[in-house]
Amino acid sequence: MNCKYLLSLLIVFSVITVKAQNANTWNNKQCAVVLTYDDAIDIDLDNVVPALDSMKFKGTFYLIGSSPVVNNRIEDWRLAAKHGHELGNHTLYHPCDGSLPGRGFVTPATDLSKYTVARAVSEARINNTLLKAIDGKDKRTFAYPCGDTKIGDTLFYNYLKKDFVAARGVMPGLQKINEVNLDNVQCYAINGQNADYMIDLVKKAMNTHTLLVFLFHGVGGGHNLNVGLSDHSKLLHFLKQNQKDIWVTTMVDAATYIRQHQTQTSPAQ
Repeated sequence: MNCKYLLSLLIVFSVITVKAQNANTWNNKQCAVVLTYDDAIDIDLDNVVPALDSMKFKGTFYLIGSSPVVNNRIEDWRLAAKHGHELGNHTLYHPCDGSLPGRGFVTPATDLSKYTVARAVSEARINNTLLKAIDGKDKRTFAYPCGDTKIGDTLFYNYLKKDFVAARGVMPGLQKINEVNLDNVQCYAINGQNADYMIDLVKKAMNTHTLLVFLFHGVGGGHNLNVGLSDHSKLLHFLKQNQKDIWVTTMVDAATYIRQHQTQTSPAQ
């Protein structure tokens, strides 16, 4: 009886320990939420940054180096970075694979399928230099334009791993901390979904103790891929109301945290 009782106690203790670890995996919170915004558009600075600042949240903005909004509003981007927002790398010209279906918008000059790997790597590094000139930072994350990861059969990011902390993709998914692939972090692209949909995703992340990355373009306009301003605001308010359980952070800080955790828990350690 004593042995059975001791075994029962050990099982209960193990279950409690695992649950506690799950609940506190993400910087002592139940889950992590990263808010990312692509393409360097005016709406980022006019709508998004003020909304995030009002909640004291930090977002990740993936900038296309050749965007006129980068050139025309460098001081605004610099100020956003000073407020703690991440300026991520979305390449110099946003090349996408024009050989894929539905890619009629791709121009010959920005067709990734016509790029060499050396060109893709070089342009990403040039954009890093530009971003550093704006925010003075060395640690940065990358976002694949159109989610395209290959030139021919080559994963071009393999040649950029030392230049970035992580790369964000476009495929949806919620992942536990040891499941996250930092070479292609999953996310949920938002285009027309309402606040209930987004908040439900957050609730799922909280219940499963996972990473949730949002991918936005337009917020209240400014892009053909868009989310309503009020829906975006409702999401932010929900995150604020549940901040004790949700770690709202940037992609670079989340990726740094994930890498450290994965290194510490690796079987090789």
